[in-house]
Amino acid sequence: MKALRPFGIAVQFLTRLPVSLASPPTDAEMGRAVLFYPAVGIVVGVPLVLIGYAVAAGLIRPLLGAAMILTAWVMLTGGLHLDGLADSADAWAGGRGHRERALAIMKDPNCGPIGVVTLLLVLLLKFSAIADLLDAGRFWVLLLPPILGRVALPLLFYSTPYVRRGGLGERMSVRLHRKAAVMVSIANSVVILAGWGFIGLVALLAAGVMFIAVRRLMMALINGMTGDTAGATVELVEAASLVALTIAGR
Repeated sequence: MKALRPFGIAVQFLTRLPVSLASPPTDAEMGRAVLFYPAVGIVVGVPLVLIGYAVAAGLIRPLLGAAMILTAWVMLTGGLHLDGLADSADAWAGGRGHRERALAIMKDPNCGPIGVVTLLLVLLLKFSAIADLLDAGRFWVLLLPPILGRVALPLLFYSTPYVRRGGLGERMSVRLHRKAAVMVSIANSVVILAGWGFIGLVALLAAGVMFIAVRRLMMALINGMTGDTAGATVELVEAASLVALTIAGR
């Protein structure tokens, strides 16, 4: 069971699933848990696929199924990454050219109008793409976006300095095994390509382009990453891969 502890820590940190740990995780364990984030994507994705299967079986209509899938998606994660997306959007809009101001905006618990609009647009994109995939009977690809969103996290921690001192994210970044993070990202990409072929390649390319774009934005704005920008990365990579999967099936 000790070998599964980092995975349990990752599930506890990234979802709202009831995971009990015998003791609080250490900084070293939090760093190792980052390597298991892509596996958490499977935990999030499987219930979405099961709802999609119910739609394919004719038990649920596609639009209702899309709403149920999106609701389950948000509930499983507790809106953790959406919160980061909203804070990041507010910072990108209000702190452009002012690093400290941007960091202060991210720390503010209130959500500004740009953050609200960004949330609505991303959720609308996700809902529309899910509905289209369900209508086409391609519910099985819904497993990919949650995995890709969390494959991005070890890569982000590996490639991007953490700018908030003393926070949990900094301790995770310091304790992360850099080479292992790269290997985990590569291994997951290979599995996706082997399992999904051309569809997997399209999703990977979309996720990669979005990852690079978001990372460039955060580097230009705050010269690094925070927990909020990590959450924003997950949401935007998921949305980009969903849209790409929809287009690829045409």
